[in-house]
Amino acid sequence: MIKRMISSLMALALVALPLLAAGDKKETERLENCGEVIKEVMDIPDDIPQDLIDKAECLIVFPSVLKAAFVIGGSYGRGAMTCRTGEHFTGPWSAPTMMALEGGSIGLQLGGQATDFVLLVMNPRGARAILSSKVKLGADASAAAGPKGRTANASTDVTMRAEVLSYSRARGLFAGLSLEGSTVRPDHDANERIYGKKVEAESIVFKGTVAVPPAAQKMIAYLNQKSPKNTSDPESLK
Repeated sequence: MIKRMISSLMALALVALPLLAAGDKKETERLENCGEVIKEVMDIPDDIPQDLIDKAECLIVFPSVLKAAFVIGGSYGRGAMTCRTGEHFTGPWSAPTMMALEGGSIGLQLGGQATDFVLLVMNPRGARAILSSKVKLGADASAAAGPKGRTANASTDVTMRAEVLSYSRARGLFAGLSLEGSTVRPDHDANERIYGKKVEAESIVFKGTVAVPPAAQKMIAYLNQKSPKNTSDPESLK
């Protein structure tokens, strides 16, 4: 009986290990893709205004979201979120927490191609809300299509009031796109696969006790080089 149980456990382990490895590889590729999207977008001054990136507390990337997923329902986009560390979001960029994008009514706007989404989280309240639970953009957190271009007026009422500014890129075309009605939440299962243990999104970002995984090191190093200082109005950090 004991031998049979041991044999069964070994068989389960042999099945589970390749599945875990496949999951780890998928999350690793996802982080690498997030880094590529960030670099490509931030290297073009006519996309996201640099002053908005410098004022953002956090940045969320969802690479290669497909329209089909929005049409048939279910899980839509998977990506990562990194924030400036420290109590007032003034430190270096943090290790990333994996994130999920779901729902919304943007399917008809996407077309048939894969679309990258970049979200700037512009104040501490929005950042803490997204890291702690599922947040519906436009309801739980105010959201707006982000202005683009070097001469974009980043001080408009909409931009200044929004907690999240959203952008999309498809077939090389970059634009501000409202994601109101979509939900954003931490992907706890993906975090466990990346970090090898259960860890809350807030702990990854705020406590600074989690090392940046190898797949995200280039992305975080690039952000620290490109936007090393938070230039938000000090009043917004209170």
